[in-house]
Amino acid sequence: IRATLPLPPPQCGPLSCPAGVKNTVRDMRMRKNLAQGQLAEAMGVSRQTINSIENERYTPSLPLALALARYFGVTVEEMFDDQGS
Repeated sequence: IRATLPLPPPQCGPLSCPAGVKNTVRDMRMRKNLAQGQLAEAMGVSRQTINSIENERYTPSLPLALALARYFGVTVEEMFDDQGS
């Protein structure tokens, strides 16, 4: 049996790690009475992608962020906040 050392945490840059980007996707989706799957279908992504965005485990690409903002009639800045406030 060979012992393995734990891997070091990934090195994150300002654009490479999703942590810290807050969003209002869930709130806006729920205001429109949409299921995650319905929003995912409208955006052309999986329900898991919407779930990951809502739980702030994934920061969407710029085209997807723009599509979400347009869908809900808000600006990207209104929907996503990289300052964590």
